Amino acid sequence: MLPDQQLLRIPGPSPIPPSVQRAMSQPMIGHRGQETSAMLKNIGPGLKRVFGTTQEVAIITGSGTAGLEAAVVNTVQPDDEVLVIVTGAFGDRFSKICEAYNIHTHRLDVEWGTALNPTEIKQYVQTHPKIKAVFSTYCETSTGVLNPINKLAEAVREVSDALIIVDGVSCVAGVETKMDEWGIDVMVTGSQKAFMLPAGLTFIAASERAWEIIENNERPRYYLDLAKYRDNLLKDTTPFTPALSLLFGLEQVLNLMAEEGLEQVYERHTLMMNMTRAAFKALEIPLLTSDADASPTVTAVQPNDFDAEAFRKVIKKEFGLSVAGGQQHLSGKIVRIGHMGYCSPADVLQTISAMEIGLMKIGKNIELGKGTAAAQQIYLNQGVLV
Repeated sequence: MLPDQQLLRIPGPSPIPPSVQRAMSQPMIGHRGQETSAMLKNIGPGLKRVFGTTQEVAIITGSGTAGLEAAVVNTVQPDDEVLVIVTGAFGDRFSKICEAYNIHTHRLDVEWGTALNPTEIKQYVQTHPKIKAVFSTYCETSTGVLNPINKLAEAVREVSDALIIVDGVSCVAGVETKMDEWGIDVMVTGSQKAFMLPAGLTFIAASERAWEIIENNERPRYYLDLAKYRDNLLKDTTPFTPALSLLFGLEQVLNLMAEEGLEQVYERHTLMMNMTRAAFKALEIPLLTSDADASPTVTAVQPNDFDAEAFRKVIKKEFGLSVAGGQQHLSGKIVRIGHMGYCSPADVLQTISAMEIGLMKIGKNIELGKGTAAAQQIYLNQGVLV
């Protein structure tokens, strides 16, 4: 292994395209100057297309968790009741944020590795008519589940006026997102996953319905006040000093997405998911999620006859290949492979081939090349991406 060669296949942060790295190394400019205003004006339409919204998309300097907290403090009054759907560690984080603000929080736990059931949630909301907001994750990073947030929103709207608030941190820009069409009221994502940037930016958009509530919400907030960001964006500026180097990179990311085409971006992610899943099925290593619930951005593997942490350690040592482990009660029990953002089918083939050697190194009895061949066949069956 070359000492400075690292293969990053965790579910964020994800690798950064060379052209984005070059963009971020541009000389610094004044954050109140015309150059920054022009850049923000250019970035706005691209972000709206990715979110599937006509609303302004706020750009906040902070992690994805800052976006989750902003979603809570802007939309929920101190005495409101909310429902948090917990399908993994990041649904749990939404619940903890709500509880930290002394919000009356109903928590609906779903078995980890399984997607939410819109009908069950509809029934829960129907029996708790005071619920003002329903919080969910789109992709649950800790399990590799993609929740059907479009069906969730449809089901809740049939029985309630509750806001639909979604954590899309680990999948927006990697999977189809139609915020307006689906009736999502608040969508949050971050820069370090499918957006192919370093950590440090969170993006958040709100529906007209949500804006009415935000504007009338008396809860104190300052840095995370979404109205400040929206009002400043309308003047092509920001309320506070932005992370300019990351904005340089974001502008180039949106250029790359436009060049590839958003539909093609989504198809590439689905292809990589199918290749990864086919490989582990061929190797007879269990997957945590079903095909129906699987996310195109991260795959969780649940070994039943080898040590997940020993496997991670050996592929890191042999190849500089980093994959993620489990969180909370799944710690040491699963392996999570990120295939999002600046990642291609060629990267997936390299990853699977290296992992097969890692499996052999820890004593797992496999037919070498069987997983790689299964991924290759998926690629051939689904056509060549340009």
